[in-house]
Amino acid sequence: MIQIPVHNQKGQQVDTLLLDESLLGGQVRPALLKQAYVRTHSNQRQGTSATKNRSRVEGSTRKLYRQKGTGNARRGAIRTNIMRGGGVAHGKRPKSWRLEMPIRMRRLANCNALLAKAVDSEIKIVDQLSFKKPSSKQFSSLLKALKVDRSCLVALAHTSDPVALSARNLDQVSVVRVDCLNVFDLLNHRFLLVDKPSLDAYLKAQAGRLSKKSQEAA
Repeated sequence: MIQIPVHNQKGQQVDTLLLDESLLGGQVRPALLKQAYVRTHSNQRQGTSATKNRSRVEGSTRKLYRQKGTGNARRGAIRTNIMRGGGVAHGKRPKSWRLEMPIRMRRLANCNALLAKAVDSEIKIVDQLSFKKPSSKQFSSLLKALKVDRSCLVALAHTSDPVALSARNLDQVSVVRVDCLNVFDLLNHRFLLVDKPSLDAYLKAQAGRLSKKSQEAA
């Protein structure tokens, strides 16, 4: 069990959350985290960069002048890559950079990234995270009270409430739905800020998924 302190919005510790490592993979797997991170990063590439080779540029395919007897170097068509306006030699062509990964490995990697945050004491849990109205100043004070001085990922049940609207204007702060936590976002931010009800719902869903998996195996 990993003990994670629970704070109020003033930064005072009011409770402790016991996190079962078995719900998040049992141990941190660096190789799996890297594979999932590289996959997400690679799949974000559009792969639409392209250049025109000699078959795609405009120009005649006629030989410019005869091979011998002119005193000039041998010359072919005007569309060759060494001529002005010619095609690009070995130019870029559109391609897909997409990498595949089994869904169970992706889910395990997401849980494993959360476990890595817990092991490194980089999860900040608030008992109840709610604002009456959007206020970036109030959210900034909350981060200062929790001693969050680096990049922070805020996981909420809804990304349209006043808390999310308060956080999205701050530098190095990103907002994501708690059920959309992923390796890429978790590893790109130093801290994870989440309220206790949202984290409990995430862990409960993970426990149900593991229970269903064990039943299928049996």
